[in-house]
Amino acid sequence: MRTKSAATVVLATEFAIALAATLTPSCASAHAHLDHASPAANSVVAETPHELHLWFTEPLEPRFSKAELRSGDGAVIATGGGDPADRKALIVPVSGLAPGKYKVFWHVISTDTHRSEGDFSFELKP
Repeated sequence: MRTKSAATVVLATEFAIALAATLTPSCASAHAHLDHASPAANSVVAETPHELHLWFTEPLEPRFSKAELRSGDGAVIATGGGDPADRKALIVPVSGLAPGKYKVFWHVISTDTHRSEGDFSFELKP
């Protein structure tokens, strides 16, 4: 009869644990990152959008998630927050933009309490 050595059993156990950890979905380290936006990052648009719409990879805590639109000189033009119809989105109402470059700043907290922030630009060029 053949027996396994203690080292072989330990290696097999460690391999099983590592494999299980790799195959098990993890939500503990999830962060909400910007998935896409309208207008798109670094885009040139011909008309003033009615709203900025930002979609994220994770559900957001609406009370702690905001976005703002700033002009080329940094002045805040509009602010917005959670989209009531989509927990993964922010909306910033916009009207009457002048031609020029704009920057969108956002900060969000995902439902698992992780904070993310970022920015992107677009240009209005009729």
